[in-house]
Amino acid sequence: MDFSASDYEYMARALRLAKKGLYTAHPNPRVGCVIVKDGRIVGEGWHEYTGGPHAEVNALRQAGEQARGATVYVTLEPCCHQGRTPPCTEALIQAGVTRVIAAMVDPHSRVAGNGLAQLTAAGIDTASGLYEAQAEALNPGFIKRMRFGRPFVRCKLAMSLDGRTAMAGGESKWITSEAARLDVQRLRARSSAILTGVGTVLADDPSMTVRSEEVRNQPLRVVVDTHLSMPADARILKQPGETVVFTCGDEVGKSELEAAGAKVINLPFCATDVDLESVLDQLGEMEINELLVETGATLSGGFMQAGLIDELVIYVAPSLMGDSARALFRLPALKTMEQKIELNIIERRMVGQDMRITAKVIRK
Repeated sequence: MDFSASDYEYMARALRLAKKGLYTAHPNPRVGCVIVKDGRIVGEGWHEYTGGPHAEVNALRQAGEQARGATVYVTLEPCCHQGRTPPCTEALIQAGVTRVIAAMVDPHSRVAGNGLAQLTAAGIDTASGLYEAQAEALNPGFIKRMRFGRPFVRCKLAMSLDGRTAMAGGESKWITSEAARLDVQRLRARSSAILTGVGTVLADDPSMTVRSEEVRNQPLRVVVDTHLSMPADARILKQPGETVVFTCGDEVGKSELEAAGAKVINLPFCATDVDLESVLDQLGEMEINELLVETGATLSGGFMQAGLIDELVIYVAPSLMGDSARALFRLPALKTMEQKIELNIIERRMVGQDMRITAKVIRK
């Protein structure tokens, strides 16, 4: 279908609205909606938080009676099933809109084209695909979870210009500038969960929280702890929000951590290490859309070696740390050039004095 210049303009507005839910909408998708009648915006809205009204409902409430005979621009196909809220298709039909354009079809198995089909059956003109790539970029985690049952995995790393993440003795504070560390807070804020390894907990005793007033709830904190060696007085257990520990350990340490407030999940079929694919499967069942991995070279290398990382965000500091310092990843299985892992760099920008590189992992 051919879209007009005004169609592009209004959908672009809907995408900007959807971004307002970047830190608050999960586990639901970030969605924006604009309602137009006679060349004028009469209603707009976005999905602000889970359990709250969807973008279409917020826009319809603002439009009121002016929605009758209007065109609706929405960044994701309207839902057609009863979830935490009633179906948006019914609200649109009852409002008397005459045209609905969706940026993309909803990958949820209970929608997946059925929402637009319901609207069409009710005599409403429908179309999709306008700014589809931009709409998908807003919700990589929701899309991946709907299609594959696992979260989108984003791995955050900080390194010197010569690719080092810590001195040989473990000292790593601070490689990057305060500006870069503030930028990491935004990465955390958009994530449903933040994962680290027990080695990081033992070495740094981090809080793993978001220091921002923009988030409604703290992301789930996830610790991979093969032998259940995390102390019950770890700082991570004293923060607002929930902590989940994945382990192959015994029941002794489990009871102590659970008494301290952690949820301990003992994964089956552990040979020597926690199975990372099982971790992602479990997190998908917990409705985790975007997982931010913040950990050391061994665990991040494990995720990379297993082909589980979707995106890398690397902060590069203008400094040199020497060849005895610790590397970015531990990847002992890579022996030849044919085995090298290739990346597609999609963005480079300066954050203070540091360079932030965003790259997708190329699947072979």
